[in-house]
Amino acid sequence: MENQLTILSESLDKKLEVLQKIREYNKRQEEIFSAEEVDMSLFDDAVEEKQRLIDEVVRLDDGFEIMYEKLARQLEGNRERYAAQIRELQQKVSKVTELSVSVQAQEARNKKLIESYFAKERAGIGQRRKNAKSAYDYYKSMSGAGYVAPQMYDNKK
Repeated sequence: MENQLTILSESLDKKLEVLQKIREYNKRQEEIFSAEEVDMSLFDDAVEEKQRLIDEVVRLDDGFEIMYEKLARQLEGNRERYAAQIRELQQKVSKVTELSVSVQAQEARNKKLIESYFAKERAGIGQRRKNAKSAYDYYKSMSGAGYVAPQMYDNKK
């Protein structure tokens, strides 16, 4: 039983570590989109690594849940005996929850930054299209392609 409690504790420690890394990648993403010149390759790299970390958090969660369900049944009569370890686990769960909320808030801020960036890019593309059309129309009018000969011609001289 004590080994299982230790495994749960280590699982929470590992999850805290992984969430800290995700937080660092979120900061990196924020820096990327806050910069004057956005480097999409850096963003792609950060997203790929962050996805790997998220997959690890999910795996750790699944393992924790399975272990906790088994352990909860065994602890029903022995809670007092393992009270110190249970309190420690509760504190770690609280830290994990706080860090998860912090990561989610960072994700929301980054999402807004990314949406803003892409909205600006779309607007820039629209403006470039308008400029290209204007330049083409000007070229057409100046090259005589749009010239229409007079419709009435006076044959009298």
